[in-house]
Amino acid sequence: MYNKAILIGRLGQDPEMRYTPSGMAVTNFSIATDRKWRDKSGNLQDETTWHDIVCWGKQAEFVGEYCSKGRLVFVEGEIKKRSWQDKNGVTRVNVEINARIVQLLDSKGRAGAGGEKPPKDKDVEEKKSNNYDDQSTIDTEDDVPF
Repeated sequence: MYNKAILIGRLGQDPEMRYTPSGMAVTNFSIATDRKWRDKSGNLQDETTWHDIVCWGKQAEFVGEYCSKGRLVFVEGEIKKRSWQDKNGVTRVNVEINARIVQLLDSKGRAGAGGEKPPKDKDVEEKKSNNYDDQSTIDTEDDVPF
């Protein structure tokens, strides 16, 4: 069996980073992907899909520091379904991508949506974290900060 999602899209808002009680960083953000096609009448159609993304550890710290609203990112991870009960006792369900890899794809020199300059490529490479070591010990049931 195989569960893998690969997405390229733009952040809809700045990521939200926090820490679990054990000190593990966790960052949530959403990205939009677009699909364009022509219908039978020849009219151009456009569909936007929003994806909820969560990442952990060093990858979460990278996203929290370097990613911002409007930035183009590559995301690779596993599709997860999470359910919980809200304050009214209603069961809620969310499908999200548990990201293993998040990479910036913006062209060099492009500022983020807030107008800030992007980090130099050298700085970004030093901060990228695509290792999975700190994710192997994640107990998402007990270590989720919300």
